Amino acid sequence: MNENILEMRSITKKFPGVVALDDVNLQVRRGEIHAVCGENGAGKSTLMKVLSGLYPAGTYEGEIHFEGEQVSFSSINDSEALGIVIIHQELALVPHLSVAENIFLGNEKATAGIINWHEVNSEAVRLMEKVGLAENPVTPVGHLGVGKQQLVEIAKALSKNVRLLILDEPTAALNDDDSAHLLGLIRDLRDEGVTCIIISHKLGEIAAVADSTTVIRDGGTVETIDMAEATRNGEDLTRRIIRGMVGRDMENMYPERDVTLGEEVFRVEDWHVTHPTQRDRKVVEGASLNVRAGEVVGIAGLMGAGRTELAMSVFGKSYGRDISGTVYMHKKPVKIETVADAIKAGIAYVSEDRKRYGLNLIDDIRRNVTAAALKRVAPRGWINGNEEIAVAERYRSSMNIKAPTVLSVMGKLSGGNQQKVVLSKWLYTEPELLILDEPTRGIDVGAKYEIYSIINKLAASGKAIIVISSELPEVLGMCDRVYALSAGRITGQLPVEEATQERLMELMTMERD
Repeated sequence: MNENILEMRSITKKFPGVVALDDVNLQVRRGEIHAVCGENGAGKSTLMKVLSGLYPAGTYEGEIHFEGEQVSFSSINDSEALGIVIIHQELALVPHLSVAENIFLGNEKATAGIINWHEVNSEAVRLMEKVGLAENPVTPVGHLGVGKQQLVEIAKALSKNVRLLILDEPTAALNDDDSAHLLGLIRDLRDEGVTCIIISHKLGEIAAVADSTTVIRDGGTVETIDMAEATRNGEDLTRRIIRGMVGRDMENMYPERDVTLGEEVFRVEDWHVTHPTQRDRKVVEGASLNVRAGEVVGIAGLMGAGRTELAMSVFGKSYGRDISGTVYMHKKPVKIETVADAIKAGIAYVSEDRKRYGLNLIDDIRRNVTAAALKRVAPRGWINGNEEIAVAERYRSSMNIKAPTVLSVMGKLSGGNQQKVVLSKWLYTEPELLILDEPTRGIDVGAKYEIYSIINKLAASGKAIIVISSELPEVLGMCDRVYALSAGRITGQLPVEEATQERLMELMTMERD
């Protein structure tokens, strides 16, 4: 029997004006976890769309061999018929349908057009138990968290007798516990004979679970690493993968900067926020913090600690109810009741969920960049199209947004470039305080370095910056001071010179008195 379950040979995929894949080769051994790594825009997802039939035969050059036979797919149904199932980063679930209905959507258990609901629900329970999902099968999927929704997607794949499971950024939106559970499930599937391909930017996870890793750069194959052999040879797997992804060693993951602090720009005192629907639940309680001009202040906390809730409630009370406390700009109290008030006061907030709250993905770069300060290009109520294009072009150049023109549709850009557009949008409002919530989530190491460099330039120009991040090395590498948040309360603050991951974790897990 052929050792490889999958061979993709000399795959070339072109779009108008762009070569997305150039003679890419991929060999995946039967029963392994095979990681595919590369910067945003390197071609990883494009390669998987070729494999799954989303880009049908005839739209690319090269050959696909599965289970020793050459295959060609006209649609995703063709690949699924052979047991190749892809789970995209954007989950393909219907929130108002039940778990069971989602699992068998398009694969209904019906006789003569009549669905056997007893069989659907009982089989759904069996599949849910297999993936460790203890929910009622009639629960609407929209009532589940993202981690559990990922498990529903895997149960759905298992219902199709999956032989090769492709997971695109499966842990990008998950907390540590959900990520650990999902990675354990992937290991279990491998042990049961299911071959897995995983695309991820989280190199620590790849080093922990992958048997082999293929690195792609600029649409071409760089190398395939046997992870066990590399470990036996004493190699630093993360460093080797990064070198392959970006074409160079990144000795310093965080760019250096000279810190020059000015006067206090922003302060919030005794801030309280109640959950929007659970009136007895305080999500932020008595929080106080401040930021000076030229300072990068970090907020560290575990999932559910109230980091995003604090940021959104300060930004025009866009989250929560019964909000109280005082906001100061330049030591003077300001009244902020709406997002428009926040923008007028000089506050900008870059959401952790750029695709939901930060961008209009079906519109172009031009309109996204000017969206938060539209009056500046429409002084008399009519948008000056030439000025709008000029503004967007200026940011495309200064932020190094990789796109053919400012008329490029947002949904076609890589995650790193989308994040630069979000930053551009808020910088165009000329804020004095910039709140960045998970600014590097879902982007590769090369794009992260660019975002870090942009943050440093903004701080050097006198902006006050708050960085909220789940990655403690990022907080320690980028910030001058760090506040720790636990259960809605600020439990301490440390200058970065005194902060360690261990000390921050102590503060982040401090229980209520």
